[in-house]
Amino acid sequence: MNITVDTDKCCGAGTCVLLAPDVFDQGEDDGIVILLDATPPEALHAVVREAAGVCPAAAINVEERS
Repeated sequence: MNITVDTDKCCGAGTCVLLAPDVFDQGEDDGIVILLDATPPEALHAVVREAAGVCPAAAINVEERS
């Protein structure tokens, strides 16, 4: 899995941080997403997919690797 984020799309809702705090954080000043781990371990894949799916701005892109 490879994750990218589009900070220009991010609205700072923070759902991704609540779901996957080991993968996402937010900027203190603007609340914009900060990607902490672009290639998280398999144990976090399901929650990262969920975070991407519920992102109101569709700012998280998940690319599956085989």
